[in-house]
Amino acid sequence: MGQIIACANQKGGVGKTTTVVNLATYLALAGDTVLVIDLDPQGNTTSGFGLDRGQIQHSIYEAIIEDAPVSELVVGTVVPGLSIVGSSISLAGAEVELAPLPQRERRLARILTELVAEYDYIILDCPPSLGLLTVNALTAANAVVIPIQCEYYALEGLSQLIATINLVRNHLNPDLAIKGVVLTMYDARTNLSAEVDAEVRKHLGSAVFRTVIPRSVRLSEAPSYGLPIALYRPDSKGAEAYASMAAELRERDGRAAPRPTAAPTRGSGTADAAAADGGSQ
Repeated sequence: MGQIIACANQKGGVGKTTTVVNLATYLALAGDTVLVIDLDPQGNTTSGFGLDRGQIQHSIYEAIIEDAPVSELVVGTVVPGLSIVGSSISLAGAEVELAPLPQRERRLARILTELVAEYDYIILDCPPSLGLLTVNALTAANAVVIPIQCEYYALEGLSQLIATINLVRNHLNPDLAIKGVVLTMYDARTNLSAEVDAEVRKHLGSAVFRTVIPRSVRLSEAPSYGLPIALYRPDSKGAEAYASMAAELRERDGRAAPRPTAAPTRGSGTADAAAADGGSQ
């Protein structure tokens, strides 16, 4: 039986989509079968795997709103063992369309029932809000991963997210767990990142992943090539960090250490000159 993990934070710009794309990739490279579901109307996770959101005819919208079989919406990616149900612009109106529907908070949980046995991990990329799409993800999930940016207001809004998680536990999904909090955009050159790291660990303790994700030029560049960091620059610090996070998540799940699997070579569409060393990796 697979595990469903929601990646959620109502604050934008915290590295949520970057975490989904690259965590899912390294889980797949470790030998797991992985499905990513892009619930964000912006569709950045979809384009992060090189898919043209404008060319996607069927997205998760059709499953949630129109009851299309979700298994018919799954497409492959450039990463072996990793598939995706993409996002489309139609999702922008899904919050309004969900409101009058019966069992509106459980629509995603219901449609994922047919898929959960087929994958080791199903990872849900939530929109940067606490609306009905995020509530659907939290209701469907076994656990939630929370990315927190290493900035001054890191903990601002976290209490609201925790309150939402508790409401979902109390009324919709009593078994929902916090898989972990991951610190993103860590800049070792600044005192602020170290202070935020210490403060978050003081409040959340062992819930925080040991791995921190550095601020990285390579992580920022990779989506423009439609590639996860493992395929764009596997030798970068950002790649090492997400590989470490995937290994740590598997460790938390009591899974065996990942077997060594080489990342596929970069597609011919990438520009080697743009990947040349320089700045923070």
